Amino acid sequence: MAGLSSPIGRLLARHASTVIEEALGDTRVVLVNGARQCGKSTLVAQVGAARGAQWRSLDRAATRQAAAFDPTEFVAADGVMVIDEVQRVPELLLAIKESVDTDSRPGRFLLTGSARVLGLRALPDALPGRMETIELWPLSQGEIDDRPDGFVDAIFRLGPDLRHASQESRSGYVDRIVRGGFPEAVARTGARRERFFDSYVADLINRDVIQLSEIARGPEMRALTRLVAARSGQLLVPGTLANELGLSQPTVQRYLGLLEEVFLIKRIPAWSRNLSSRATGAAKVAMVDSGIAANLLGQDAGSLRQPTGPLGPLLEGFVAMEIARQLTWSRERAELYHYRTKDKVEVDLVLENRRGQVVAIDVKAAATVRAEDFRGLGHLAERLGDDLIAGLVLYTGQQTLPFGPRFRAIPVSALWELPPP
Repeated sequence: MAGLSSPIGRLLARHASTVIEEALGDTRVVLVNGARQCGKSTLVAQVGAARGAQWRSLDRAATRQAAAFDPTEFVAADGVMVIDEVQRVPELLLAIKESVDTDSRPGRFLLTGSARVLGLRALPDALPGRMETIELWPLSQGEIDDRPDGFVDAIFRLGPDLRHASQESRSGYVDRIVRGGFPEAVARTGARRERFFDSYVADLINRDVIQLSEIARGPEMRALTRLVAARSGQLLVPGTLANELGLSQPTVQRYLGLLEEVFLIKRIPAWSRNLSSRATGAAKVAMVDSGIAANLLGQDAGSLRQPTGPLGPLLEGFVAMEIARQLTWSRERAELYHYRTKDKVEVDLVLENRRGQVVAIDVKAAATVRAEDFRGLGHLAERLGDDLIAGLVLYTGQQTLPFGPRFRAIPVSALWELPPP
């Protein structure tokens, strides 16, 4: 089976592997969906090898041609079959559906995709009720460092009783941001890492985005990507982007959707729960990988360490995506939002679980925290009452500090260094 290698030189344990194993235990088809080069093939190769699975990679031209010629015969197998990059031959999904309807044993097919397969226009009825989709993001900081990545479960369980002391410095956070989480980028430094990021974005736009959308406006897509990177952690206003690019707003909306389809950006929806008619409905945007965001802005570790560097927005996007990664494997089922009123009172990130319990988070690039940094959290606490478990300021200092019964300043590294309860 292909894929059992890593540019880092060692195979890193991925938190998603447990989720995949659980899904294969009771679901006929499991799809691992995520960005290119985030480690999908390596992960499913490990899981598939342990199950003696057949391996089919649709990145290979001959395999792709065979799949398109006779999809039914291609998926005929007694045991588990792994199909890598299934979006390249979407006709396979109907053949898989027919196969698993005939033989309903769980764990029949393990698929990977590099675009949000169910959102692609050309795809047929794609296995409703028969398939579980697991999103895989670039490596988390905990996966890189072999740390537990248990913050989401810990904060919902412990609330303001959560404590964490960190050895990480502000400079260390800068290094993590510019490195990002793609295995190829983690394995490189300096100019070689920058060349990887440049090639990655260019290939993604020239191959996946343009093919997906049947457009020929690569330069406009690249310009839009840079503008979005500059707004990481800020409100996403398509009309403003359209004016800057000289494009129509519907065109920009479509392009943003495509960038989301290929896992380059993530929109963080607004949260209100009808607490106030003055809450804005605009989404925030974050680049899926902080290393790509920094590179698009021409920022390296040295420039981000300067007082005038754009560390704040990049750190907020970095924190948002570390939490987004955790939500794909945490036991606590929660959703990620942001909160902002028309009076510009805001909370960077809002986590709400299925029981309506909320953890509110602001992110500060400073190593010290002041009482006024809790203004937005206090505003939300007044409206939520007991539904607010904790209001946190994640900062680049090293100690957990109390700012009232439910408010805490906590080091950013708690995200990956804390174990789940």
